[in-house]
Amino acid sequence: MGGDRRTALEFRAALVALAIAALVPAFVENAYWLGVLVVSMYFAILAGAWNLLAGYTGQFSLAPAAFAMMGAYATGLLGNNTGLPPLVTIPFAILATGAIGLALGRVVLRLSGPYLALTTLSFAEIMRLVASNSINVTRGDLGLPVTGLFQNRIGWYYLFLGTLALLLVLLYFLLRSRAGLFLQAIRDDEVAAARSGVDVVFWKTVAFALSSAACGLSGALYAHFAELVTPDLGTVGQTGLVVSMTVIGGMGTLVGPVVGAFLVYLVSEWLRDVGGYQLIVFSLLVIAFARFFRSGLWGIVTGLRRQPA
Repeated sequence: MGGDRRTALEFRAALVALAIAALVPAFVENAYWLGVLVVSMYFAILAGAWNLLAGYTGQFSLAPAAFAMMGAYATGLLGNNTGLPPLVTIPFAILATGAIGLALGRVVLRLSGPYLALTTLSFAEIMRLVASNSINVTRGDLGLPVTGLFQNRIGWYYLFLGTLALLLVLLYFLLRSRAGLFLQAIRDDEVAAARSGVDVVFWKTVAFALSSAACGLSGALYAHFAELVTPDLGTVGQTGLVVSMTVIGGMGTLVGPVVGAFLVYLVSEWLRDVGGYQLIVFSLLVIAFARFFRSGLWGIVTGLRRQPA
C-alpha cells in the first residue's frame, strides 16, 4: 500500500474512532469516568505530538511531559499575574513551548539515538526540579491554582475531543505535504536524505518545535481542566505513559496514538483499583510490542485485514 493511501486510511480510522468517542457522553453520565476520558484525550494529544517527532522523524525525545508541564505553568502564571483570560494565555503557552522547543532543538538535534534521549531526559528533569523548587513563583509541590473554563465535564470532553480532531487534521495535511516527505525521509535514512538535498537539521528542528508546541497546548488545556498545576505533570513516569501509548497503539501511524492513549489510560485506571501494577504491565507490553509487534495494534489490525478469507 502506498504511503499516501496508508496515511489516508489511518486518518479515516482515527476520525471514526473520534466519531465513536463523540457519542460516549450520551451513554456515560458518571462524572468520574468522563474525567478519565478527558485525561485520555490529554494523553492522546501528547502521544500524537510525540509521534510526530519519534514516529515520523525518528527522533526519540524523552521530554513530552516536560513541555506539557511548561505549557501548564505558562498559562497559569500568565493568567494569575495579569488577569488575562484563557483565550489569551493558552495561545501564549503554545508559542512559549514552541519557542523553547525551537531553541532546544537547535542544540540537541545534532545528536541522535541514546545521546538525544539522555539529553532530553536531563532537560525534562531539570525543568521539573526548577518548577518544584521555585516556590515563590510556582508554589512548588503545593501546586499553582488555575482558573477553570467549564462547570461540567461535558464541555471539557468536547473541547479536548475537538482539539484532538484538529491535531489529527493538521498532522494529516503535514504528512501529505512536501515537509512531511522530508521528515519521513530523515526517519528512514538521514544520510540519504541529506545527500538528496534535505536540510536535515532544519527539518528536525521544525518537527521538534511543532511537537513541543502541541505538548504545550495539551498541558495548557489540562491546567484549566484540573485547575491546579504541579511538577508531577512533568515526571518521567508521565513520559513513559506517552511512549507506551504510542508504541502499543502503533508508532508512525495517525490512529495508533489515539487508540493507544484511550486503551492504556483506561486500563491504567482499572489497574489502579487492583493494586497499581501499571508500570510493570505497560513496561512488559512495550517490550513485547517492540520485539514482536513493531507496528502496534494498528499493524495487527491491518495485517489481519490483508489476510485472505
